[in-house]
Amino acid sequence: MIPRYARPEAAEIWAPQTRFTIMFEIEAHAADAMADLGVIPKEAAQVIWEKGRGAIFDVERIDAIEREVKHDVIAFLTHVTELVGPEARFLHQGMTSSDVNDTALAVQLSRATDLLIEDVDLVLAALKRRAFEHRLTPTVGRSHGIHAEPTTFGLKLAGHYAEFQRAKERLAMAKFEIATCAISGAVGTFANVAPQVEAYVAEKMGLAVEPVSTQVIPRDRHAAYFAALAVVASSIERLAVEIRHLQRTEVLEAEEPFDPGQKGSSAMPHKRNPILTENLTGLARLVRSAVVPAMENVALWHERDISHSSVERAIAPDATVHLDFALRRLAGVIERLVVYPENMARNLDRLGGLVHSQRVLLALTQKGLSREASYAAVQRNAMKVWRGEGSFLDFLRADPEVTLSEAELGELFDLGYHFKNVDVIFERVFGKDAVAKAAE
Repeated sequence: MIPRYARPEAAEIWAPQTRFTIMFEIEAHAADAMADLGVIPKEAAQVIWEKGRGAIFDVERIDAIEREVKHDVIAFLTHVTELVGPEARFLHQGMTSSDVNDTALAVQLSRATDLLIEDVDLVLAALKRRAFEHRLTPTVGRSHGIHAEPTTFGLKLAGHYAEFQRAKERLAMAKFEIATCAISGAVGTFANVAPQVEAYVAEKMGLAVEPVSTQVIPRDRHAAYFAALAVVASSIERLAVEIRHLQRTEVLEAEEPFDPGQKGSSAMPHKRNPILTENLTGLARLVRSAVVPAMENVALWHERDISHSSVERAIAPDATVHLDFALRRLAGVIERLVVYPENMARNLDRLGGLVHSQRVLLALTQKGLSREASYAAVQRNAMKVWRGEGSFLDFLRADPEVTLSEAELGELFDLGYHFKNVDVIFERVFGKDAVAKAAE
């Protein structure tokens, strides 16, 4: 991670001091459990806590030891011995390095996920407020980037709200799956460390017990975790791309906030660029880049190798920190999004009523004309409008195959017709009480 895209709260989870504190807690809780089982003296477990709890671990010293011994956990335990003294010999009894590293990683990912869920709540709150604000603000719906039929800007935002509700559920499930503890020894058989030790550490660290940990926690859990983060990142990008399109000069229906003193271009003073949402697109790519390596980490040799280790040291902090930053940025963009209803109305009328073509088609079929003939009549007149030859309604009036009265045609061009079920959709997303309150 780089500071530019890292909030301090998220980066702190991955700081060496945080990791070493978690590793110490795992070792000290294991020592407590072993003392209760009579494996080590109770006095030793007490001293370990007394001298290690709240300690500031010397990161440079641990790094220096690791350069010599070429082993991160041994380097950590050597430094703990320097702090605790002789009683430290009772640490790590029957345990293996992965017991500490994998359990510590589970704690860090769990904490990071808690932060991500808080972030999603902020996005949801912003989307809900703006969705109700523009519940009935008419705008054109587009398919393939081309005008389709009328919708409302609130409905657009409600769709994203529903998606981020699912994102929150995915993150909760991802945390449930990743939050497991393994204290099972060299090949996961509990030959030299009792299962009761694992259960005790898991409870103290807020984790579940891993059913079978060969020497490591199975990496399908981690693959699923990073895949969940990637889906959330893609949801961020979908909304970011929508805003980027709506901010195009030719469209300008919505726009990122542009603060006093902000400058859009080093060369062109007039520019107001969608830099925040473009940044979100880039961050989404970074988060998704963790998925393939995480999937490839699943297949380790036999009970364990360390091909996954270097990957996770990079993708775990990067993916969680970048996603945290992106969600917070997205919440701010939505909260302060500048919306232009007048431009939406102008764009909606840009094709002179062609957005009502389906209603005309259906009305002609109700009059007895075949669907094929109805489609041909409507399309024939619509294409004239596309070529700039005149008004859709005028062409329909003049077409002898369009057997609809003036009044019937006028009714078919009623914009409000398209919004009659907006509240039905809003009730599905936000609940009846919220919609009733908004309607008061």
